[in-house]
Amino acid sequence: MKNTAVIPKDEEAKVLGLFVKEKSFYKSFFGLLIIIALQQFAALMVNLVDNLMLGRYTELALSGATLVNQLQFVLQQVASGVGLGIVVLASQYWGQKRITEIKKIISIGMKFGMLAGLVFFVLGLTIPTQLLSLFTNDQQVIAEGVKYLKIMVWTYPLFAMSNTLMYALQSVETAMIGTIMSISTIIINFCCNYCLIYGNLGAPELGIRGAAIATVVSRSVELILILVYVLFIDKKLKLKIKDLISFDMTFMSDYIKVAAPVIITGFLWGFAMAAQTAVLGHISASVIAANSIAVTISELFAVFGTSCVNVSSVIIGKTIGSGQLSKIRAYTKTMQGIFICLGVSLGLLIFIFRKPLVGFYNISDETRSLTLSFLAILSVTYMGSCYEYPVMSGIIAGGGSTKYAAWMDNLFMWLFTIPLSVLSAYVFDFPPVVTYCCLKADQLIKCIPNAIVVNRFKWVKILTRESEK
Repeated sequence: MKNTAVIPKDEEAKVLGLFVKEKSFYKSFFGLLIIIALQQFAALMVNLVDNLMLGRYTELALSGATLVNQLQFVLQQVASGVGLGIVVLASQYWGQKRITEIKKIISIGMKFGMLAGLVFFVLGLTIPTQLLSLFTNDQQVIAEGVKYLKIMVWTYPLFAMSNTLMYALQSVETAMIGTIMSISTIIINFCCNYCLIYGNLGAPELGIRGAAIATVVSRSVELILILVYVLFIDKKLKLKIKDLISFDMTFMSDYIKVAAPVIITGFLWGFAMAAQTAVLGHISASVIAANSIAVTISELFAVFGTSCVNVSSVIIGKTIGSGQLSKIRAYTKTMQGIFICLGVSLGLLIFIFRKPLVGFYNISDETRSLTLSFLAILSVTYMGSCYEYPVMSGIIAGGGSTKYAAWMDNLFMWLFTIPLSVLSAYVFDFPPVVTYCCLKADQLIKCIPNAIVVNRFKWVKILTRESEK
């Protein structure tokens, strides 16, 4: 059931200038933000560990792993769409403390998550060379990437399951287990990388294959930890195995309406990022490596901005579900202020620390120079993305209007970003820095339409069904 809600005017909401007065709002927002950001930071550290250790092994190994990570990124975007579908729908039921309905929604989300993981598993196992050839024509890089991908595919179903469960827990404001899980993954991944990439402590020197094996081991432990938590420790949902494998289709249509736009957008967005890598890969292997390092470093600073998506979605969904519509306007304005402050702060930090962090990599002077230039560009564009992304995919999508995010992302990406960057790289043969600007400019431009839409409050939808009781 979907009804557009009427939101009271400012004078009916509890506001003080830009920011709300309620301490409970800030406690909830920043409590969730810190935990989810730490979780995402820990997850990114896994990629950074691989990135650093392979970068110190050989630049060819780094470039090969970067290609595979593009495929992983597509899966991550699809899995995030599956998870966000759970959050948007389940958080409204959480506002009414209707646990039975939430369990059924999680069960449906698990089926979609597993399906996504299995599809990527099969594709990566059967046509690895063809997949990686989409991103570059450098045969040495492709050959190195195939070695990595043939092992990494085993992590895809594992990741899809653990990711779906983490989103399910976030929908009921439980996030600490994700942080603990991610930290354990870092430690295991680092230790296994140290042994298997370089052949330390008596282990064989496996290079890029060693990094892939380390990721399989760490992802397996990650899934075991979260399954133990949700099945035996969690006191909110009290999930059982039968809840996860059941085929109750009561909320299937509700879930598809909410999640389908986000899942499709996640796939197309992931594919678009892969297309961007293909554009950069057309230039040189150094550009591929520089982009990988720049994105990895910048994302470590931007986790607070991207985590705002999950936090704002949960808070808005819970507020709508509990019927406190008079607070929506004030909460929305306050969160926008927080997003802007975070964006400016994070952009400055990326710019300030870019040189010391790049210094950890054993790369050529050309790659180093390109990486520093790319990070300077990202320090500016992340100021925009830390606002527009949480507004679009957090507040608006969390309010039930997931189709808006789908349209906005795809229109800009496929009608502006990709064509402009292709012209820059393939037709006009502009320098890599110019092409990189073309690839990232939409992060600033999208701030304008998102700011207009979010402050009109036409996006608030009531998604819950009437209780059978």
